[in-house]
Amino acid sequence: MAETTKIFESHLVKQALKDSVLKLYPVYMIKNPIMFVVEVGMLLALGLTIYPDLFHQESVSRLYVFSIFIILLLTLVFANFSEALAEGRGKAQANALRQTQTEMKARRIKQDGSYEMIDASDLKKGHIVRVATGEQIPNDGKVIKGLATVDESAITGESAPVIKESGGDFDNVIGGTSVASDWLEVEITSEPGHSFLDKMIGLVEGATRKKTPNEIALFTLLMTLTIIFLVVILTMYPLAKFLNFNLSIAMLIALAVCLIPTTIGGLLSAIGIAGMDRVTQFNILAKSGRSVETCGDVNVLILDKTGTITTATVWQMRLFR
Repeated sequence: MAETTKIFESHLVKQALKDSVLKLYPVYMIKNPIMFVVEVGMLLALGLTIYPDLFHQESVSRLYVFSIFIILLLTLVFANFSEALAEGRGKAQANALRQTQTEMKARRIKQDGSYEMIDASDLKKGHIVRVATGEQIPNDGKVIKGLATVDESAITGESAPVIKESGGDFDNVIGGTSVASDWLEVEITSEPGHSFLDKMIGLVEGATRKKTPNEIALFTLLMTLTIIFLVVILTMYPLAKFLNFNLSIAMLIALAVCLIPTTIGGLLSAIGIAGMDRVTQFNILAKSGRSVETCGDVNVLILDKTGTITTATVWQMRLFR
């Protein structure tokens, strides 16, 4: 598996900052109604900063209104940045796997028996390659000559090297594994883009971000609170006008954002994405956030991988959280 991606790598931060600004587009923001309300308030504050008499009210200090605009803008950018950074880490995992595959070289055996070094991505089904000690097997294939021990720990988790030889039950090899000793001649059995490593990359890239039941319940609660507070804010303006009390639109915008649950609403999706990404640090591929959340409710785990996880004996293990 690829090395763990650091969360604050410069290229990830730069891309996340760019995406956080692009995510301010209203069509995207409306997917999160809570933050969309904040964006509407931000745009109203911007309008009041440029045109103080926009709502034909007694003018309020432009500096005061502009400060509200800046605070709301930073709130939106920070929420988008957290989400973009979490998404960027997930993409970086897939890119790291793809880069490993792209940089891999293969020693292809030609018809006359000579060798040529080519990119692993150029290998086709039926090509024969020779892999020596310390080299990676460039693609999925079948051993046709030689005998060697192969380290498959990066793919299967098997810590001990596996003996591979032609003509037996252990003649299939996986691209991305490495030869620990001796050499092998391997006939490629998969077309470009259809290897086991390609499928792993597809799993990482195709991981879906469907809302989990707990997330849906929390989002429903947050939306209910938001609607209640917005109704309160909307009724305050005509009530204040009836009582001849000067209550500016800028004050109502600031009050609304303070009341509605903007923090948890803005970070909710980022938390879910980060949860899916975190499991990849342990060489586990999660296809959805729901599966990660379900694992949190597991209190009994049955493992069957003799030689790697278990020792062929039954024993009890407690899970501590």
